[in-house]
Amino acid sequence: MPDNARWFSPPLYGLTTYGDLFTARQLVALTTFSDLVTEARERIRQDSVTGGDRLIHDGGIGAAAYAEAVGVYLAFAVSKTSNRASTLCTFQISVECPGHTFGRQALPMSWDFAEANIVAGPSGSFDSMLANTVAGLLANDTVAGAVGYCRQEEATAQSISHNRVVSTDPPYYDNIGYADLSDFFYVWLRRTLRSVLPELFSTIVIPKTEELVATPYRHDTRAEAEAFFLNGMTRAMQRLAEQAHPGYPATIYYAFKQSESRDDRGTSSTGWETFLEAVITAGFAVTGTWPMRTERGNRVLARGTNSLASSIVLVCRRRPADAPRASRRNLMDALETELPAALIHLQRANIAPVDLAQAAIGPGMAIFTRYAKVLHPAGERVTVGEALVLINHALDEILAAQEGEFDTDSRWALAWFDQHGFEPGEYGSAETLATAKNTSVSGLARAGILHARAGRVRLLRPLELPDDWDPAADDRLTTWEVVHHMIRVLRQGGEVGTAELLYRLGGAANGARELCYRLYTICERKQRADEALAYNGLVQSWPEISRLAKGEARMRQTEMALDVDS
Repeated sequence: MPDNARWFSPPLYGLTTYGDLFTARQLVALTTFSDLVTEARERIRQDSVTGGDRLIHDGGIGAAAYAEAVGVYLAFAVSKTSNRASTLCTFQISVECPGHTFGRQALPMSWDFAEANIVAGPSGSFDSMLANTVAGLLANDTVAGAVGYCRQEEATAQSISHNRVVSTDPPYYDNIGYADLSDFFYVWLRRTLRSVLPELFSTIVIPKTEELVATPYRHDTRAEAEAFFLNGMTRAMQRLAEQAHPGYPATIYYAFKQSESRDDRGTSSTGWETFLEAVITAGFAVTGTWPMRTERGNRVLARGTNSLASSIVLVCRRRPADAPRASRRNLMDALETELPAALIHLQRANIAPVDLAQAAIGPGMAIFTRYAKVLHPAGERVTVGEALVLINHALDEILAAQEGEFDTDSRWALAWFDQHGFEPGEYGSAETLATAKNTSVSGLARAGILHARAGRVRLLRPLELPDDWDPAADDRLTTWEVVHHMIRVLRQGGEVGTAELLYRLGGAANGARELCYRLYTICERKQRADEALAYNGLVQSWPEISRLAKGEARMRQTEMALDVDS
């Protein structure tokens, strides 16, 4: 295994090879199943009544090729079994069975492991993995009639995209060590399929030198790793820009979360900056952004975290040769004018708060890349990194401007939350802020959003709010209350209970979702993960809550109609 603790921690404890990750009986079982694939392949060939003996990599369609095709699927089942049969598998309490090796894109050290019965049983056995493989084939109605082709080529020199519609999911800078991690499966697949697909399995392990990621340990410095990624990605994007069908846009998936903080310029991300620099240098202009829900909410990385729920799909076309130049001031004016409408569109589409900063890159970069160059007053070019900072700054200003739509009590609570969160602060500071917001601490206490005692003031947490709250009887209803009561009910009664509350709130819930976006932004900046999770969760549940609330409304209307008839 690689000496790279970021993705591989077992070597730190003396487990230095992939073989060390299996018990003796797991190794015996996996090698036996692997050997049996070859035996089964030969039996199938002998039993087949179709003619022809050309092998599958020679284009054969007869007995030999058929037997090898079945052998490929059997090898997949063995590979899937290895994922459920290593000493890195922990016990999954929620489903009461052993888990799998790759809970995330890494091989972490596991001190306690659960061992599945590899020869029988409903979970983790070869039988269950084979059943999953077969089910996948049977579930796809197009398998029988469709013909697919797969070619492995260098991205910077490929020709398969010539005059074709291109949709691609490139590596995310240094986020995942694809090649290193894939060796876990490659060693088993090569053992089984080397004779079937000799070109794919010609090397002992997966080739890694040309993998287009910014992996520092393969280079002398991080700067060299970044330069390697930028140069390679630029060549790959140029190849796509030159060859892609001119009548259709190229779509590029990207899910690298912006998280790097730069005090001197603002917030940016090396991953996004380097990737977008390559896209723009290649001659592409970003013409749109599609946030697409691609990540499963129940994956290990997402449970209880603010992980990205979506990939951001960049829609790109060749930038016109006569694209104009612009000044930095022109760019800022365009962002100020056009970004608010794009942001409202994203919010109405219910983009999760955790994804909002990524999604806003698209419309922001669409403005930036419409120009051939954006220049500083002194004539220097505005870099992609600077453009990202300007986009983030504009996003913060737009979200801050939305505060003007909230009631005065909610605006006070936002400002106090920004400074103190749910922790107490001085009464004098609270009263000074209340005066500036045209409210009072005593009034805020009557509104039911804070607790004031002994010269200290603090906002009430959602679970501290009263369970018997009736919005219809609240004579000082605030958007702040609405959001935090909805979070309370979502935690206690799920989406059904929250939908019933939303129905009772009616128009009073207007603005609640926008407040969640603002609160999430504050929590992200202040690194308040628990609170951020709550606001992100409410927005993500909003479509289902709204759907259930509409059903509640229809049911009440039906009941009223029946009462009138009776």
